[in-house]
Amino acid sequence: MEASYESESESESEAGPGTQRPGTGTVSAAVREHLRKLCLREFPCGAGSWNKSRFLPQTWRTWRELVPREEDVVSPGEETVEALLGLVRSRHSPWALLNNSNAEDSFLRELAIRNPLTITDTFFYSYFRSLRVVDKKVTLVDKDLLKFLKLEELVLSANRIKEVDATNLPPTLKVLELYGNEISSMECLCARPPAGLQHLGLGHNKLLGPLESLYVTANHWPNLVSLDLGFNDLTDLQSMVTSLRTLRHLRLLVLQGNPLALVPYYRGLTIDSLAQLCVLDDITVSPNEKHLFRGLSLNGDLLAQEAQFVVTIGNIRGVLDTSVLDPEPGPEGPFITYNYYVTYDFVKDEEGEMNESAGVLAEIVKPSPSLELLVEESPEEVVEDVIEDIVEEVTEEVEGSLESEVEESGESELSVISGPSTILQTPRASAEELAKLRLRIDPRLCPSPGTVLFSTAHKPWAEVIPCSYEMQHSLRDLVPLKAFLLAGTTVTIVEEKILSWPVVLPAVDSPLSAKKGKGEKDKKGKEKDRTGKGEKEPAKEWKVPKKKKEPPKELRQDPPILQVLGRGLVILEPLLAGEPLVSTVCNFGVVRTLTSDRLTLARDSKKIKKVAKKEKPKAVIPIYEGDYHPEPLTVEVQIQLNQCRSAEEALRMFAV
Repeated sequence: MEASYESESESESEAGPGTQRPGTGTVSAAVREHLRKLCLREFPCGAGSWNKSRFLPQTWRTWRELVPREEDVVSPGEETVEALLGLVRSRHSPWALLNNSNAEDSFLRELAIRNPLTITDTFFYSYFRSLRVVDKKVTLVDKDLLKFLKLEELVLSANRIKEVDATNLPPTLKVLELYGNEISSMECLCARPPAGLQHLGLGHNKLLGPLESLYVTANHWPNLVSLDLGFNDLTDLQSMVTSLRTLRHLRLLVLQGNPLALVPYYRGLTIDSLAQLCVLDDITVSPNEKHLFRGLSLNGDLLAQEAQFVVTIGNIRGVLDTSVLDPEPGPEGPFITYNYYVTYDFVKDEEGEMNESAGVLAEIVKPSPSLELLVEESPEEVVEDVIEDIVEEVTEEVEGSLESEVEESGESELSVISGPSTILQTPRASAEELAKLRLRIDPRLCPSPGTVLFSTAHKPWAEVIPCSYEMQHSLRDLVPLKAFLLAGTTVTIVEEKILSWPVVLPAVDSPLSAKKGKGEKDKKGKEKDRTGKGEKEPAKEWKVPKKKKEPPKELRQDPPILQVLGRGLVILEPLLAGEPLVSTVCNFGVVRTLTSDRLTLARDSKKIKKVAKKEKPKAVIPIYEGDYHPEPLTVEVQIQLNQCRSAEEALRMFAV
C-alpha cells in the first residue's frame, strides 16, 4: 500500500511559524507528523466512549475475539460503524479529510473505524510499500526508514536534501525519486545502493562535474531500467554515455536540461552509444534515428564539445517617424538624421566575442571628433517650438484635408530615455572608457552581467525596417550558457539621433588674391592696345547659371542621442527543454500618434508630387480619428539551436 505525505497549507500552523519540533527535518519525522494529523486514534476513529461496547478488555476475550463484533443494537451514547464512516466520508463533515489527501489516507481512517486495534507501529512498518514525502522540508534520510520492511517506492521530491546516506535506504527499494532537491553529487548514493533499484530520479538537482559519470555504472546500479538526470549541470557527454553503456537493462533515459544536451550531436551520439535504449528525453527512439547516427559513437572523442545558436532578426514595424517633428535646418545647421537598430544580449564565451562586445558598445556610444558637450533637448521642447509651423505647411499641401490640431497627448508620446550625451576624449574607445561610459548611458542599453551586447545594422526610418540580421554563436562554456537560457535574452529597439554641424574654417590670406589683381591690370592694358586709341573694348557678358544651395560638404557630428523605443524579454527556456527553435514577434505596444502619422503622410505625398510632375498626382487620403488604428511597435526574433540530423553531418561540422 502507499502512503503519501505532501505539502499542506496548515503544516506549520499547529507548531507556529518559525518553530520546529525535535526530530523534524527527517523522513520518519515527516511520516509521524502526517499520521498525527490523520487523527487515527481520535473520534470518530480509534476506540472510545463512542464504540466501547464493541471492545471488551483483552483479559475477558480470547485472541479470536479481538476482532470487533457487529452489534445489532448499540448501547446508548454510542455510534454505529456506518454512522462513524459517514462522518469521515462526507465532504461537509468537520471530520472530513483535507482536500489534498489521497486514497491511502481515506483507507487508513476507515480502517481505524472498522478495526482500530490494528493501527500500531508494527502494522505501519509491515504494511506500506510506498512512501511519498513531498515538499515537507526534509533534510535528512534517517535510519528509521529501515523499519519499513516491504518498502518498494520512496519519493522524496521537492525537499531540501543535500546528501543521502545510502545505508539508510531499505534494500527492498525499486523506485527512488529525489527530484527538486539540493544534491550536488551522486557519490553519496553509491556507498551501498539498493541492489534491486529499477528507477532513479535525480532531476532538477545540482549535479555538477565530470566525475558524476563514474557513479552511473553497472557496479552501482546493476538492475537499473530508468534513469532521470534531467536539468542538472552535467557537461561531459562522451564520459556520460561511456558509463551508461555498462547499464545493460537501461531502457529509459532523461538528460535534457543539462548543458551537455545543447551540443548539436547530443541525441545522435547518445542513441548510437546506447543500442538498447528505447526512450530518450520522453521521445521514442525510432529505427530511422538509429540508422542515421550509426557509427557516430566510434568517433565521439573527435567531436568538438560546443553549442551553436543562430540568431535571426527580421523586420521592425510600427516605428514613430520622429523626423517630421524636427524643424527645417538652417544654413548653420543642425542637420538631423535618424537611424534605428535592434540590440540583444547573448552569453559571452571566447575572446572573439569579447572584442565584438567592445565594438558594439563603442558603436552605440560612438565618440565625436568634436570636443564640445551636447546637452540634449527634450522632444517636447522641440515640438512646442516647431509644431505649429509644420501643421500650417501640412494644411496647405493636403488642400485642407488634414486638420491642424495638435494635442498635448500627442506630444507626450515622446519621452527622452537617454541622459545627456558624453564625449570621449579619444576617437577610439578603450575598455576602461567604455566601462566608465556604462554608468552614463541608459542602463537598458548595456548588456546584463556575463553577457555580450550585439546590434543589427543601423537603418533609416521606413514603414517596415528590414534588419536582415543573422549571427551564429558558438559556445564551449556550457554551464553559463544554461543559466543564460533560463534567464532569457533582452531585445531592445533603439532610435539613434545624430546632429551634424557645418565646419567653420578659419579665414587665411591667400596669395591668389594678389595674382588676381595683377591679371586684371594686364587685361586692361591689352584691351587698350587693341583699339589703338586707348579705348576699352566692351567685354562680352557671360551668364553664369545659379547653383542650387547645397549643404556644407564637411560636417562635424555630435555624439548620438539614443532613445529606447521598446524593450522586452525573450524566453529561451524551451531551447533547454529540447525545443530546437524559439520564434516570436516582440510586441511593445503602440508608439505612433495620429498627429505624427498625419505629418508623415503629408511629407510623403509632397515627395511623390515632386518626383512625378508630368503624371497626375495621386490624391492624398486623409487620416480620420475614427478610422485610425496604428500598427504596434514589433520586431521579429528567431533563435535556433543547431542540431545534427545524421552522423555524417556531425563529423563534417564538428570533427576536431
